[in-house]
Amino acid sequence: MESLITAKLVDEVTDTPSSKTQESVGQGIANLVTGLLGGMGGCAMIGQTMINVRSGARTRLSTFLAGVFLLVLGLVLSPVVAVIPMAALVAVMVFVSIVTFDWHSPRTLRRMPYSESAVMLVTVAVVLATGNLAIGVGIGVLVACVLFARRVAHLVTVTPSDEPDGSRRYVVSGALFFASTNDMVGQFDYAGDPDRVVVDLSGAHVRDASSVAVLDTIEHEHAVRGKTVQITGLTDVTGHYHQRLAGQLGGGE
Repeated sequence: MESLITAKLVDEVTDTPSSKTQESVGQGIANLVTGLLGGMGGCAMIGQTMINVRSGARTRLSTFLAGVFLLVLGLVLSPVVAVIPMAALVAVMVFVSIVTFDWHSPRTLRRMPYSESAVMLVTVAVVLATGNLAIGVGIGVLVACVLFARRVAHLVTVTPSDEPDGSRRYVVSGALFFASTNDMVGQFDYAGDPDRVVVDLSGAHVRDASSVAVLDTIEHEHAVRGKTVQITGLTDVTGHYHQRLAGQLGGGE
């Protein structure tokens, strides 16, 4: 995760695209070989990379030379490195933090969406509390997923309309997944609907199995009242899962 974050920052600073897949595959192969040889796995480092890029590095040669210098420091100059005062290393890390930090970010907090600001603040708070960047980023990703699901869940709309043949059509639009389908169930007038109901999903996107189960629930609620439901606009994959689920429930009954 830190490697992907680092690659994104480098892309923004240098205004050049990079292949995140290639980066992940290369790092995975290198760490696998290193582990088989008894070594320690590694990844890209945000601080070191930003210092390197801001110093003018633009090619792979800079990364290669950084690795060579580290190798020389560890194998040849380790006695010298061991006597460097900890205060000097702390000063280096403070300088790295100053250079890495985006000083314009606090000014944009008021203009950013609430969810984006919350994710950033939670990530920073967790990193400061645990001293572990990986934990902070992991918690931040989870918070971002929850807030995104909460925001998208309210974008589902169900619009009813009466057809000339006496049936009622419900046009569903939006992304249907576990967080949005609960609200969708309550938007049907099961008792007041006519004998034939059409659920049009042409403008909706079914994302998970729970949405397919909700469609069966809608059919069941109408069926117990003696009404039929026709679902249109399903994709081939979603329609296949819906038929399988309906067959399993029908067999159980």
